[in-house]
Amino acid sequence: METPENESFRDSIGTLTEEGNRKWVFPKKPSGKFYDYRKWVSYVLLAFFLSAPFIKINGNQFLMFNILERRFNIFGFPFWPQDFHLFVISMLIGVIFIALFTVAFGRIFCGWICPQTIFMEMVFRRIEYAIEGDRGAQMRLDRQDWNAEKIRKRGFKWFLFLVISFVIANVFLAFLIGSDKLLVYIAEGPVAHASTLLPLLIFTGVFYFVFAWFREQVCIIACPYGRLQGVLLDNKSIVVAYDHKRGEGENGRKKFRKNEDREALGFGDCIDCFQCVNVCPTGIDIRNGTQLECINCTACIDECDHIMESINLPKGLIRYASEENIEKKKKFEFTPRLKGYSAVLVILTGLLIGMLMLRNDVEARVLRLPGQLYEHKENNIISNVFTYKLINKTTKDIPEINFKLRGYKGVVKVVSAEDRFIVPMQGLAEGTMFIEIDQSELKSDKNKVMIEVYSDDELIETTSVNFLGPRSYN
Repeated sequence: METPENESFRDSIGTLTEEGNRKWVFPKKPSGKFYDYRKWVSYVLLAFFLSAPFIKINGNQFLMFNILERRFNIFGFPFWPQDFHLFVISMLIGVIFIALFTVAFGRIFCGWICPQTIFMEMVFRRIEYAIEGDRGAQMRLDRQDWNAEKIRKRGFKWFLFLVISFVIANVFLAFLIGSDKLLVYIAEGPVAHASTLLPLLIFTGVFYFVFAWFREQVCIIACPYGRLQGVLLDNKSIVVAYDHKRGEGENGRKKFRKNEDREALGFGDCIDCFQCVNVCPTGIDIRNGTQLECINCTACIDECDHIMESINLPKGLIRYASEENIEKKKKFEFTPRLKGYSAVLVILTGLLIGMLMLRNDVEARVLRLPGQLYEHKENNIISNVFTYKLINKTTKDIPEINFKLRGYKGVVKVVSAEDRFIVPMQGLAEGTMFIEIDQSELKSDKNKVMIEVYSDDELIETTSVNFLGPRSYN
């Protein structure tokens, strides 16, 4: 979009002074239509975040990312290490979905859905407003000496920040290790689980540091998604934009004067009140055009609409719009670029659904015992020894497991106290087995043998092994 001739503001981020020091941002408390919408979206997402680790679907935690054990649950679907390819496809779908939305609607994810923004703007910032007051009161408090009032307000605020950070850390831990395990740890007390308490305190410290001090710098400096704007956005993307054609006019901006005919004098509708700057949580001037720091939070839209309404000018000077819409009044269209992203998204989603439907609840792995060939027993029986591993991905025990051969006359002998055994829920059973086949059944020195896995005489899985026998010289 059109930007001012002096673009020195692009030489550094908006939260740095000319001397290179941190410029603390004290945004004005936002209000308006979009802010109300964002509050309701935030309430729903906060409720989802706090409850997701404790929601179960078919006994599986709704969302879990157990990195240490390489077990993941996404929307109730369990992903084991053997399902890593499915997990990767799920993550790719998520990335492409966000990229598609970014191409179409800019950084709307950051302003409306990102956990960092929701917690910062809808939890911590609102606590700050309640304790310290709005922008002006916060700035005065920051400048004054450390008297009783400042110590009381800042101390109480920081205490609440610490408590909320501790709660967030516990919920975050529930996503990592599972809510059931977390509740057990809480019931047994921190002394019994000191090794878990330390990471919990570290997480608490990290969240406290982010929301009490680092704040908007996460979006500006640390988050890689903001850097993708330069790659993904184009002049057709809908972003929070300032209508420079209407706002600047022929002679630029001018302060508002009552009963003045601004249009006749060639001035734009922008009255240079700086309210859009004061309300911005990252401290930028949206009138300079699309910038790295903008998270599309819509606070400037609401504030500008308030000002326009108060001076009887049309709202929408700052609005959701594309560069083409402002320059040429073109409406949003589904571009070939968006069609390409959508096609990839549909293909990957279809592939994932197909793989999930074909995935078995039990996975069998049978491997030859290292260093073993075959044993020639009496009555012309050839025996091979294998190890087996059965993984139960369900939340129920699978009883009465036994093995049978398909297409060969032979037996499978499991090295255990019982011929039939149980695979525990979300666990595994492993051991050793012997496969014995009559030599007359073997066609070569290496034979592919199918093994069927039964539970209560119901076929639940099949796998194959290479069965070795004597080499035939006929």
